[in-house]
Amino acid sequence: MFSHVMLGADDIDASKKFYDATLGVLGAKPGVIDPKGRVIYMNNGGMLLLTKPIDGQPASCGNGSTIGFAVKSQEEADAWHEAGIANGGTAIEDPPGIREGAGMKLYLAYLRDPADNKICALMRV
Repeated sequence: MFSHVMLGADDIDASKKFYDATLGVLGAKPGVIDPKGRVIYMNNGGMLLLTKPIDGQPASCGNGSTIGFAVKSQEEADAWHEAGIANGGTAIEDPPGIREGAGMKLYLAYLRDPADNKICALMRV
């Protein structure tokens, strides 16, 4: 359904450090910086890009937006969460764990990245 996700970031170096660590836990290679200064990650057919906003205004998070990253195990989600905190992210919401609702059981771990974007690691249990 999606070709890519692009996130705004004012501090590209801090965001690259964060995503190199968190996406590295998921098997992605470090991001590549293109000639326009964007950081590009490609893994398992998905693509994530980080960029300074084209309009020159400060980057801002989407209120109500969350980007989810699929994980294979609870341990991988926990490692992802720990890597994020150790590399400039902020733990938010409940600690990583199982959540149930709407007939689903999920293992979730939430973070804010250095640009304040809300992201999560998700595994269906």
